[in-house]
Amino acid sequence: MKFVYALLFALNLLTVLPAEEPSFLKNGVTAHRGNSVAWPENTIPAFESGILAGADWLELDIFLTKDGKLVVTHDKTTKRVGDQNREVADSTYAELKTIDVATDFRRRKQLTKTECPPQRMPLLEEVLLLVKQQNKTRVSLQPKADCVKEAVALVKRLKMEPWVGFNDGNLNFMTQVKQLAPEIPVFWDRGADTDIAADIKIARQRGFEALVLHHSGITPEKVQQIKAAGLEPGAWTVNDPDLMQQLLKQGVERIYTDDPSLLLELKNR
Repeated sequence: MKFVYALLFALNLLTVLPAEEPSFLKNGVTAHRGNSVAWPENTIPAFESGILAGADWLELDIFLTKDGKLVVTHDKTTKRVGDQNREVADSTYAELKTIDVATDFRRRKQLTKTECPPQRMPLLEEVLLLVKQQNKTRVSLQPKADCVKEAVALVKRLKMEPWVGFNDGNLNFMTQVKQLAPEIPVFWDRGADTDIAADIKIARQRGFEALVLHHSGITPEKVQQIKAAGLEPGAWTVNDPDLMQQLLKQGVERIYTDDPSLLLELKNR
């Protein structure tokens, strides 16, 4: 199974590599922590699967380790996803590599280690280099700690500005992205009860490209306000097909989901 999946990914790359200029997809489907309904979140297989599914954006979370490595993980500790409980910021990457971050996924899905092999926490650089192998899907980085400067520096070193965006609700972090790399798009995450008028004003002043609201606070009126301001309206994080369809009818242009294949199927009907 693992070999077949790797072969499929390799064959997919052959179909998208040759173009000199990236020809990115534009379908409004963000694979939240990769295709995390099918694979352990924020792991290489989840990101490969998100690309194969055809999402135009992947989304991932980043922290800085004790020894200055940018790693891909959502929580401050590894307790929820792993077989050990370590503080990410207080651990070296060598220590974090010993943790099986597929543990929680395997338990929830009632899978064996053959069906769901152990996974280690990837470095951001590994994921970026994976994404750079193709020209259809981009990746949005969500800094869960003060590491924007380091992340932008890595993106620039790898010459990956066209492939990368940033998303988070932290205004200081998102502003810093635009100060360091104005060409990189920012998806500013907002809560259900946020002040849309104020958010739109800030987003336009700071040069952000999108407002992504918690799905429970979205209304057709808010969507129209966001569009009228020249911003992309988005929703996070939605896995229910009925809610997906409702949001699409309301004019939401981007949906963050753990199940990108389901959303793409609904959009393609």
